[in-house]
Amino acid sequence: MRDVGERLRHGEQVCLVTTQAARLQEMLVEQQREWEDGGWEIGKLGSGVFVHGTLSEGWSLPGPPSSWTLYTDLEIFGWRQRRPTPAPAHRRETSEDERAIFLRGLKPGDYVVHVDHGIAIYEGLLRRSVGEVEREYLNLRYAGGERLYVPVDLVDRVSRYIGAGDVRPPLTRLGTLEWELARRQVRSAVQDLAGELLQLYAQRKLSMGHAFSPDTEWQRDMEGRFPFAETDDQLRALAEVKADMEAPQPMDRLICGDVGFGKTEVALRAAFKAVQDNKQVALLVPTTVLAQQHYETFRQRLAPFPVTVEMLSRFRSAREQEAIGQRLSRGNIDIIIGTHRLLSRDVGFKDLGLLIIDEEQRFGVRHKERLKHLRTEVDVLTLTATPIPRTLHMSLAGLRDMSVIDTPPKYRVPIKTYVVPYNKNLVRDAIRREIERGGQVYFLHNRVQSIYPVADRLRRLVPDARIGVAHGQLEENQLEQAMDDFFTGAYDVLVCTTIIENGLDVPNANTIIIDNAPLYGLAQLYQLRGRVGRSTRRAYAYLLYPRSQPVTWEARQRLQAIQEATDLGAGFRIAMRDMEIRGVGNILGDKQSGHIAAVGYDLYSRLLEQAVQQIRQAQGEWGQDGEQDGQQGGSTGTTVTTVTVDERLLTTPLVTLTLPLAAYLPEAYIPDDVVRLGVYQRMVQARTPDAVHALRRELRDRFGNLPEPADHLMTWLHIKILALGAEVRSITTTDDELMIRLPSSEQVRHRLARRFGRDQVVHVGNQFVRLNRGKLNGAWVEKLLAVLEVMQPGEL
Repeated sequence: MRDVGERLRHGEQVCLVTTQAARLQEMLVEQQREWEDGGWEIGKLGSGVFVHGTLSEGWSLPGPPSSWTLYTDLEIFGWRQRRPTPAPAHRRETSEDERAIFLRGLKPGDYVVHVDHGIAIYEGLLRRSVGEVEREYLNLRYAGGERLYVPVDLVDRVSRYIGAGDVRPPLTRLGTLEWELARRQVRSAVQDLAGELLQLYAQRKLSMGHAFSPDTEWQRDMEGRFPFAETDDQLRALAEVKADMEAPQPMDRLICGDVGFGKTEVALRAAFKAVQDNKQVALLVPTTVLAQQHYETFRQRLAPFPVTVEMLSRFRSAREQEAIGQRLSRGNIDIIIGTHRLLSRDVGFKDLGLLIIDEEQRFGVRHKERLKHLRTEVDVLTLTATPIPRTLHMSLAGLRDMSVIDTPPKYRVPIKTYVVPYNKNLVRDAIRREIERGGQVYFLHNRVQSIYPVADRLRRLVPDARIGVAHGQLEENQLEQAMDDFFTGAYDVLVCTTIIENGLDVPNANTIIIDNAPLYGLAQLYQLRGRVGRSTRRAYAYLLYPRSQPVTWEARQRLQAIQEATDLGAGFRIAMRDMEIRGVGNILGDKQSGHIAAVGYDLYSRLLEQAVQQIRQAQGEWGQDGEQDGQQGGSTGTTVTTVTVDERLLTTPLVTLTLPLAAYLPEAYIPDDVVRLGVYQRMVQARTPDAVHALRRELRDRFGNLPEPADHLMTWLHIKILALGAEVRSITTTDDELMIRLPSSEQVRHRLARRFGRDQVVHVGNQFVRLNRGKLNGAWVEKLLAVLEVMQPGEL
């Protein structure tokens, strides 16, 4: 800014193209007395012009007649904002799609739950002919070898079984009452639980917190300094967080995003927003190393603003910790970043407004009780890549607010993952390959007692590699120095424990070797693998297991899951897969775990979610002031209403179609059974004719022109959607006619009579509409669609 002023005083033309135009104008206003050329207007200073925008770099053009200088963010701040590139033109599944794909994406041999018939084993897809109609069915095997063939248009009634533990469930006996009895018990249990959970939800809604102010100019300036292009998911999550903060009720939002997808940036912007209302912010992290990294990030990003950021961890001496505590209680610290030390009783705040928790599952029971107490008083933002079962369950049931960031940053590529037995030659080659391309390597060995012999073995294996060691039992200054040395490139290989697990960001480290990988949990393996692949380079993960020791079934399942989850943004599905392997456990108490085991997690969750929705509808939703609309009673202002869970609302309503169409996806068209089943699952999610047209276009784009059976399948789906919209429950076929069972609506019958009263092939009766197939000469599809269109609600 001094250089700009000097150039302006000497009569030069100066232009600043920057994302911080408003902030720089403000700085110039503050310093206007230092310069002789005062009295500028917005956007101008004498012969200086400010432009909000970005260019790659600046330049200087000497006179005569006049000299010109152009500044950009690169000259002013030392960085440039990266321009977004157009997103690839393909559909990316949302988190809801991913949940559906996971829960209902089946392989032969999987245990499944049919809403109406109970627990079975899925044995693949098969094609069967009934009369003149050939279709594809799900083949389910029940107890005693009995079979049920489920038409593919009813695939939403079948979901993968996830129990409360790793015990395999007994198969249901068809033709008995055992499944109905199990469902009846679960229906009663979820009604009680839904009332309890809604009471907790109501307490949070009724408690009053601080409503933060709308964004300021400083907020916009700070966000404009972000040197990357935000993803759509980041912007959506940020908007949801800000809306929660500006509401009078305390926020309790979960940000679920993959490692390296930008959760920290959302948290940083929320923290800055809170500070501008003179509130303090606490960022709670699971490890000392991560606290140090967040501390550096926050200080760097907020340096241009009058914000005081401090860190409380074992990297600080006892005297420093005491001084920080005193400054915090006096309100002299705006943002404090620390480990569980922040939850100690001797740490006090003058006016805490926002608590940010990074990876809540890493904290113990005592710490979580303290967090539970804080949740009723301040806004809480939780960040996670792989949510724990209870958190995931509460979020999916709609009882906790959740934002999902599942769009990867630009240019990010998936990590190549190998699960292999330990081989010293492979280890040597992996390390050398990474070093030769200028990168760095994590070698993870989680036993402090033997970590130094392992480091020595690697030094003998790769003599030219610079190898350092880091673990949690090092002295504070030694650990800090080891991590800093690795970050600055002094080491090629860091032999370390799981101290690196959460949030550590070293873009140049793009190979990780995990020794004895079967010892780790699935979510932990996913977090560890996420330490690499944080730049535009291809990253590699080697999960090693000992040749001499047997690997348990559960460990094999974990390793297979992490190897399969190579696509970007797989954290949400990893959490679901972890639940499948381990079971959901005691997420809602012992009693509820038994009910989950009886009917499976997916059906249980859908029953609970529907019970919650019905109770809300019966009571009235929450008003803007935090009170229930039209209801108040008891200490929480809620009245728990008992309702009967209607299972018909859990799936697409049933409509019986027997149409003279061979409707299926031929194996020659989509050879892979899993992909074909996935398309069938997508079909049952379609709710409108437009969705059917979109699905037809997608099939054509992905697999080519539709063969006749696939085209018939899309027609079948179109007819089914229109029938559901008209509340038709059956369309049946005889040799001579098609019969549509009418709903009990005189208005519909009158519309049909007016439209088709003189039609020679359509007869409108009291209970049925009959179409004469013989007179239609094969054109019955168009006529049937025309009749169903007239029956749609709102048709004149």
